[in-house]
Amino acid sequence: MSLSVLDAIYQRRSIREFTEEEVAMKDLTEIIKAGIWAPSGLNNQPWRFVIIVDETKRKEISTTTHYSHIVLGARALIAVYLDKDAMYDDVKDHQAAGACLENMLLATEALGLGAVWLGQILKKKEQVNAILDIDAAGYDLMAVLAIGHPAHHNQQSTRKDLDEFVLKTL
Repeated sequence: MSLSVLDAIYQRRSIREFTEEEVAMKDLTEIIKAGIWAPSGLNNQPWRFVIIVDETKRKEISTTTHYSHIVLGARALIAVYLDKDAMYDDVKDHQAAGACLENMLLATEALGLGAVWLGQILKKKEQVNAILDIDAAGYDLMAVLAIGHPAHHNQQSTRKDLDEFVLKTL
């Protein structure tokens, strides 16, 4: 499937219910590839990833969030980290991580898959790191994406009018 960037932006929804169909590894690597093309200050590319397709690991990860049903339903997870050694500016690198995650969500949409950005899981990042055997001294967990084939496409969303966001035009 090929969508224009604007179509992907406007069509993308957070998908929380998935089918049993596995996600192809080529699609997961394409999603990560889209993430690494996000902008970063000084082009430092501080992001690192853990791909989780193993059912046992997904079950363990599900115990770290009250959204366990989403984690259990997803056929794949991608944990997104910042490499502390690659970082040069805390704010810019955290902004870059957000851009990386958005690119990944848009790639997921373009591939006909569904995903949701799990942020609440950060409250238990030490447990996630232990499950994934990641050194917390070197890597900072930014989010976990739950990915799969959407069970349906009936998610609705609205946005406020543009004039509520624009402070002024000079």
